[in-house]
Amino acid sequence: MLEVKNVVKTYISGDGGQFQALKGVSFKIEDGEFVAIMGPSGSGKSTLMHILGALDNPTSGAYFFNDKNVADFSEDELADLRKNKIGFVFQQFNLLPRATVIRNVMLPLVYAEVEEKEREERATLALKAAGLEESRFEHRPNQLSGGQVQRVAIARALVNNPVLILADEPTGNLDTKTGKIVLETFQKLNQEQGRTIVLITHEREVAQHAGRVISIRDGELVNDAKTRV
Repeated sequence: MLEVKNVVKTYISGDGGQFQALKGVSFKIEDGEFVAIMGPSGSGKSTLMHILGALDNPTSGAYFFNDKNVADFSEDELADLRKNKIGFVFQQFNLLPRATVIRNVMLPLVYAEVEEKEREERATLALKAAGLEESRFEHRPNQLSGGQVQRVAIARALVNNPVLILADEPTGNLDTKTGKIVLETFQKLNQEQGRTIVLITHEREVAQHAGRVISIRDGELVNDAKTRV
């Protein structure tokens, strides 16, 4: 599904200085894998996440999505990729505080001009897949626990049936117990539905919930190994 080939990302500062966030990173991710990309702060993992999410371009090297070089995509094709092929889950939940749970999940379908009845049906299925109790669907985010809110965010990422779920530090605002429940939700989506998931984290304990861990440090890939999950 995904392949990065010798990807380099260089940032230019205001005084003309250069900082190389990624230094020739290469790997492939196959359909149905659950992969954690792990590294400390400043390792380049966030830069890599932005490239995988088609939110930024490499300075050199190439990023292929389903065998197509993303550098060749038009702006409309990039927008379609982000809207319909990739589901994003962030550390900051980014839910609308005044909208109900189901309305929050339906929102991407509004932009996709899906009819209201189908929006509600698809949002209901996504919320159930993310493991949220149906009794919570009409609640607002401030009436939910942190773990429940993150499950809503996962459902919103699922509602367009993306081929890839990209999760950026999804447990960063959660306590350990709640974070484990959210990670088990990702495992279930991967194992029972075959969802391809890429999880960005700085925590080894979080990364071990994935089936494979790619470790980066100082902009370079330093390890790529299967876990026992």
